[in-house]
Amino acid sequence: MGTLYRIALVLVIIGAINWGLIGFFRFDLVAYIFGGQTSVLSRIIYTLVGLAGLISIPILMKPLNEEEDIASNSHTRVNTPSYNMEAGKEVDFSEIAKKKNNDYNKKS
Repeated sequence: MGTLYRIALVLVIIGAINWGLIGFFRFDLVAYIFGGQTSVLSRIIYTLVGLAGLISIPILMKPLNEEEDIASNSHTRVNTPSYNMEAGKEVDFSEIAKKKNNDYNKKS
């Protein structure tokens, strides 16, 4: 992830924390620190957080891990089902089922 995206992500997190404080406690931390919502510094921070949100949109389109990134860049990619989860990889039972079917067919 590039430096620009990391900075944008930090600003988005700051904005999310500020919105959480506003939602839970009706306390605007940015306005409190920089002298009210209409002060120039507060407006700059709000603008930077908004731009960071726009810059962070492409992060949604990126794969979650490097394996998917490598597979998506391959020109010879075959459309096979992915058994990956965010928590980890699931076991691929399709080969076991095929072997069972072959063994069953040989017995018959």
